[in-house]
Amino acid sequence: MESTDPGDPLSYSLLQLLQSSLTQLRLEYLVAIAGGLILLLLSALTSGAEAAFFSLSEQELEKCKTSPHTAEQRVYRLLQNPRKLLTTILILNNGINVAIITLFAYVAWQLFGTMTLSAGALALCMLFATFFIVFCGEVLPKVYVQKRRMPLVRRMAGVLDSLQLLMRPISWLLISINEHIERKYIIRGYTHTIEELHHSLDVALINADTSPEERKILRGVVNFGAISVKQIMRPRMDIVAFNTAMTLPELMPEIVKWGYSRIPVYSESTDHIEGILYVKDLLPHLGRGADFNWQQLVRPPFFVPETKRIADLFQDFKEKHVHMAIVINEYGGTVGLLTLEDIVEEIVGEINDEFDDDDDIIYSQLDENTFIFDGKTSLHDFCKITEVPFDAFDEVKGENETVAGLMLALFSRIPRVGENTDFGRFHFTVESADTKRVKRVKINVASKKEQYYKVG
Repeated sequence: MESTDPGDPLSYSLLQLLQSSLTQLRLEYLVAIAGGLILLLLSALTSGAEAAFFSLSEQELEKCKTSPHTAEQRVYRLLQNPRKLLTTILILNNGINVAIITLFAYVAWQLFGTMTLSAGALALCMLFATFFIVFCGEVLPKVYVQKRRMPLVRRMAGVLDSLQLLMRPISWLLISINEHIERKYIIRGYTHTIEELHHSLDVALINADTSPEERKILRGVVNFGAISVKQIMRPRMDIVAFNTAMTLPELMPEIVKWGYSRIPVYSESTDHIEGILYVKDLLPHLGRGADFNWQQLVRPPFFVPETKRIADLFQDFKEKHVHMAIVINEYGGTVGLLTLEDIVEEIVGEINDEFDDDDDIIYSQLDENTFIFDGKTSLHDFCKITEVPFDAFDEVKGENETVAGLMLALFSRIPRVGENTDFGRFHFTVESADTKRVKRVKINVASKKEQYYKVG
């Protein structure tokens, strides 16, 4: 029999090896626990940053915009692209949470052994880890930061700004996939729902005792949520705006000439809208001379993107107590103007006051199915007048939003007078044009029944 005396060299070596293994195992556990706590803290920090950034008020954002501190200016810059910022935070947070789960699984594997770790024990470990992640990494930090938003966003702005550069390829891929899904499925699903509502409305109105005006209002309500700012705005070329370099005596005849109660004011060009002049603010100063600084009366402008839905803009108008928005494109250039009256008219129809021109939408109707439209008439107004679906030309119009623009898209050039073309149940004839633009178009809209026989 072999000796078990501690003095025996073999036993002593085995004992040392066992003690060393236990020490190393304890060290691994300590490192794993420390790593888990650090990861949990990072998870809480990123969750808190997400809640803090996206709960900043308009006043806090305005303060960051005009702040002399670099950190606060960075906060404002990050929130100019909220989707990109949110994607960066979510990638970071989910990566940390996956690391925590992996660490818990490793510790469980080491504790219970690869052979004895049952599915129940593994599920229990994962449940324990999930509880810690949700409670300590999500709930507590989001509650904690509600009254400490600004200090946290100032500290995290620099880190997230750097991480955006580091994670740009992944975030670009995720954002692109998301936008593709939105365009292909969500928007199509929404359009399909609108079509169903139109069909239901038409069926309901067949035997209903309603006037044409009432039917237009009901259709306006159905379409309201699907209309974008770009579809109904007054285009840039039709905007009446005043230069800040004008003196008060130069300004007053222009105000009388146009008769508007609110007018945009610009410097250099209409791409640099400085604000909105309310004519009522000038009333106490009518007797002033050329030295009066009327520019101090100009109120801050409200800018909106051309892709914004008018339902959302209507809510913004109510909350901000403004009646006019300057529409800008992705490059920050002015593309149009929209008022509260324009939005309301989409439901109740045209509202004309003593200053409105009856020919704002220039068209004439020759018979039940034939119209002559001015080239600058918007496709939205054309569809509303002829009572055809608003998406009737989505397939071919591209970025164009006027009848003249549709002609350019259909002909792929500027057509000459007398040229004609067909699209679906629409027959277009160019009535007036020059070398630069299409001025007037005759459009015959075949009924669905006529189109059926034509195709047959």
